[in-house]
Amino acid sequence: MEAPVFEDVDPAGDCECAGCVQWRRSVPHPVRTKVGARHALVIAAAAGTVIGGIQAAPATASEHHEARPGDPTPGDRPDTPQGGTSALHGAPGVAAGSVPLTQQSALRTTTRAAIINRAKTWVAAKVPYNMDKYWKDGYRQDCSGFVSMAWDLPGNEWTGSLATYGTRITKAQLQPGDILLFHNPADPEKGSHVTIFGGWTDYTRTYYIAYEQTRPGTRKQATPYAYWNNSARYLAYRYKGVKAGTTPGSGSSSTTYPGAGSFGPGANNAYVTQLGRLLVERGGKRFYSQGPGPRWGDADRRATQAFQKAQGWSGADADGIPGPTTWSYLVAGKGKDIPGSSGSGGGSGGGAGVKVPAFPGAAKFRPGASSASVTQLGRQLVKKGFGKYYAQGPGPRWGEADRRAVEAFQRAQGWRGAAADGYPGPETWRRLFS
Repeated sequence: MEAPVFEDVDPAGDCECAGCVQWRRSVPHPVRTKVGARHALVIAAAAGTVIGGIQAAPATASEHHEARPGDPTPGDRPDTPQGGTSALHGAPGVAAGSVPLTQQSALRTTTRAAIINRAKTWVAAKVPYNMDKYWKDGYRQDCSGFVSMAWDLPGNEWTGSLATYGTRITKAQLQPGDILLFHNPADPEKGSHVTIFGGWTDYTRTYYIAYEQTRPGTRKQATPYAYWNNSARYLAYRYKGVKAGTTPGSGSSSTTYPGAGSFGPGANNAYVTQLGRLLVERGGKRFYSQGPGPRWGDADRRATQAFQKAQGWSGADADGIPGPTTWSYLVAGKGKDIPGSSGSGGGSGGGAGVKVPAFPGAAKFRPGASSASVTQLGRQLVKKGFGKYYAQGPGPRWGEADRRAVEAFQRAQGWRGAAADGYPGPETWRRLFS
């Protein structure tokens, strides 16, 4: 029998077939950036055919894993090979390579708002991911080049050098413009990645808005802390050149009254969050079924009004909108706390009696599962207005109608990707039953 034919082909440098991806990963980085991958087109014989006198073993089907809550989708797994440190290439008015490599003495000062705004320019342009190409601003189109651009570094860094331009911080200290960095020194091309922290999605601090450069291009999306995979290996850093100051959504505190425009219907800022937290500390926890958060709501108004009434104020002085005096009392810890009874709050307590049932665990919600928890979930989805997917039921056996209803609810929260896979996790459960 004739031997099978192998044909060498010179593909495009960004070929994504399994063979080329594996080839790029197996060849040392400096070689891979200069030499194209090689396809091997194998004309395979049918099962049982003898090749060169040796019987070929039948191919084994790839193992299939059903999606589970928290599992990343293929698009969420970073495949982010990157270049090393390099000068800017082709920046406006600058010849390629004429800018020296970054130095600690060359740190440029910037603000959190400026970092996020620069990140947004690549998101808006949907800059394609490419470890060998440079965007029109001179920065390399990979994950570390993206952070170098957002931090306004004078050159391109990589995951192995970005940490030298930052200061290690904790999860609790994260603010917009900081980064979450995973560098794998044993094999830099295996998993190494970096994202820009854009703020928490809610008070549970389990998801955050990530700005990142990954295939196919720059994106901004809700991401589980610290990342979809290798989560425990990501470290938080703050750029050494960032100026101090408050950023909406950063959780920063201010003792200066921010103005009446920061509160009331339609307001959405860090001062609303700060107000809510101060009110909770002064006895207003019962007014909040969730949060406090940055968007002004009736819970904020009623909690503020309860605090104002606790000071003996009435009429326009107890309208539920914080003025300079209310704010000064709260930030300085002055005056009386909100009484324990709901009577002084002018309401029923805004969800104080709502108790979220304990999350029964992810195993209750997967194909083939059957339990009372599935029925409980389905009925709550119907109650919340997401019941159009049920032709009958809901019932105890998990089905596609349940998954689609959960997915619709998750998308209504603004989640995308693996965060809206149709399988409830603790945060989906909490929001659904709040």
